[in-house]
Amino acid sequence: MLIPLFILIALSILFLGHYFLYVSVLHFFGVAAFEWRMALAVVLLLLAVSFIGASFLAHWNNSLLARVVYFCSSLWLGVGFTFLIAFAGAWAVEDLARALGHSPGPAWLGIAAIGVAALYSAYGIVNAYHPRIVHYNVNIKNLPAEWKGKKLVQLSDVHLGRILGQDFLSRVVDKVNAQNHAMVLITGDLFDGADGNLEELVTPLKRLVAPQGIYFVTGNHETYLGVQRSFAALRNTPVRILDDERVVIDGLQVIGISYPERGHALGFAEKMARLSGFDPDKPSILLYHSPSQIAAAKAAGINLQLSGHVHQGQIFPLQVITRLIFGKYYHGLHVEGDYTLYTSSGTGLWGPTMRTGNHPEIVVIRLKCEAPSAPTRLIEG
Repeated sequence: MLIPLFILIALSILFLGHYFLYVSVLHFFGVAAFEWRMALAVVLLLLAVSFIGASFLAHWNNSLLARVVYFCSSLWLGVGFTFLIAFAGAWAVEDLARALGHSPGPAWLGIAAIGVAALYSAYGIVNAYHPRIVHYNVNIKNLPAEWKGKKLVQLSDVHLGRILGQDFLSRVVDKVNAQNHAMVLITGDLFDGADGNLEELVTPLKRLVAPQGIYFVTGNHETYLGVQRSFAALRNTPVRILDDERVVIDGLQVIGISYPERGHALGFAEKMARLSGFDPDKPSILLYHSPSQIAAAKAAGINLQLSGHVHQGQIFPLQVITRLIFGKYYHGLHVEGDYTLYTSSGTGLWGPTMRTGNHPEIVVIRLKCEAPSAPTRLIEG
């Protein structure tokens, strides 16, 4: 019942957005001929259903043609949304000009909207494929001497599948291996939820270097794909899965709480309470896909929580919506007493094949044990 309802809501939003594009093109470019109006209507109607249709097609058919159709429809999802925002700006400029007693030429406003949207989309596409490396210093109470000054790397929301594959992951692995780090932590949505050869997709992880281990927890997309399929795909890699588990490495507790699956009764607090061997008085790092359960993590005595999930909105201006849902925790580093949360904007992407208004990232955290101070941040290209 929920899936058909979601599809119905998604289609309704897509149809409304494409209808707005239709009205905007007619208005700004004065399209009067019936045949041109009909052609535009048909094209926009097909584009409105393209992403959902391509998703079903790619699910049942993993051919090159199906992947190309999925890629193009995903690209249009982002480009079309950017065009919608640009045309909304053109309408606003036109209304403001008229309120001030001016009569701007509609065609010039339309051309400006298309030009701005095209350039911004091109930037977003290039940006999406080039994750930046961001560095932070994080203080952890009672940090063992063996960990002082050592680096952790966080990867999140890589979304390997129909869009991002081995080549992308291989470039990410190369960037991570250059960081002189001790441990790699993958906070969910490593997979996109696509069918196909998952074992082949994660082959580059076999080259990932991490002296103190590589640890992974599931995200929501692993639950769509099938958690056991995700686990099976990682079986021949050096990645260790933490499925509601705790490990201790040189006195540092690393805890992985899996993303809740549909129909499972245990919540976050119950899972933490049942965690074997957890000691709230010893330093700890929690891997949990969503930047939520903040109060429960604090109450449990967690020192550092690493999350992702939100993509920092991915497409401008969706950051506004993600901030409304997750509050200030929707992105970035948040230090509150002995508790610190970092929410990554993600290393990859989902849906629209672009990122605007934010950057994909590989997060490098240097651990310290000092008096709390303002976090420092350094960005590499």
